[in-house]
Amino acid sequence: MPENDGLLYIRFLTNNDSYALESLFKKYRDGLILFIYGFVQNADDAEELMMDTFAILASGTARYKERENASFKTWLFAIAKNQALLYLRKRKIKYVFSEKDFLSNIEADSSYQPVVKLLKNERDAQLYRAMKSIDADYRQALFLLCFENMKPEQICRIIKKNIKQTYNLLARGKEALRNAFERMEFSWDTLDI
Repeated sequence: MPENDGLLYIRFLTNNDSYALESLFKKYRDGLILFIYGFVQNADDAEELMMDTFAILASGTARYKERENASFKTWLFAIAKNQALLYLRKRKIKYVFSEKDFLSNIEADSSYQPVVKLLKNERDAQLYRAMKSIDADYRQALFLLCFENMKPEQICRIIKKNIKQTYNLLARGKEALRNAFERMEFSWDTLDI
């Protein structure tokens, strides 16, 4: 039976098991980079912030406790979001999505293959393109739902909203995304969100 990620992290902290941390790094690296990129809009900065997130894990300064209502993944993505927002605050950059085509920016950077690999199929690429035109709060919640397969209960902990607000964000976000899909002449019926 595969080991729970939270227990794997605790094993790293208690036994200094570098394999445990390496395993978590391999599992979450690409998804974290893509998530952080949504905030900072720069591949190098996103990768550096992902490394900062894992540095926090490695140092043990963030406290993870195994709980029924909060998974390790939720906790990890909350740390990554905080790192991205701290980065933007330090540079006095407001979290606003660029008008440039998000996916084209990523694909233009040939050194940034993790994103291209994550967006391996046309459905994901279309979804990601359409997300560029919706509100940042909707985009963040839908990214966690669609690309990280998180449940609303997990998402609300990352975005720091209550569960009702999270369901509302997701519902409004889906509607905004459906409208974006129609403007881009993509078929909404092919999505299962």
